[in-house]
Amino acid sequence: MAIEFQDNRIEVKAAICSAIIAFLHEACGELEAQTKRNSKAKTGQTKGSYGYAVDETELTGYVGSNMENAIWEEFGTGEYALNGDGRKGGWHYKDEKGKWHFTYGKRPRRPLFKAFTTLRARITARAEQIMKERLGSE
Repeated sequence: MAIEFQDNRIEVKAAICSAIIAFLHEACGELEAQTKRNSKAKTGQTKGSYGYAVDETELTGYVGSNMENAIWEEFGTGEYALNGDGRKGGWHYKDEKGKWHFTYGKRPRRPLFKAFTTLRARITARAEQIMKERLGSE
């Protein structure tokens, strides 16, 4: 009696990668939306700048903003800087309308961190669900 070996590694790997990519797009989209909901919207520029990208080769997702203010919103500035490493004593600055102000800094709002902590359990559960659905495991 002959036993024939069937190699399905390529199909299995493709199915796993497809499931992971689908999950990354869904999870990153949810994180982006929650981050925008958590963001302050004085002008809406920073809030609208959040986006996501998925590197399908590396199976990695990224959520963030290319605006400098997003860093300040996340980590704070001056005396309120999250790690205590901001400028001390306050400073003056001129706003976009040419008016001068004095500040001790900006308190961190943490929109991205709060989005992640809010959605962590749901994202984890969804990853498990997608893998089970796509790969047919119980």
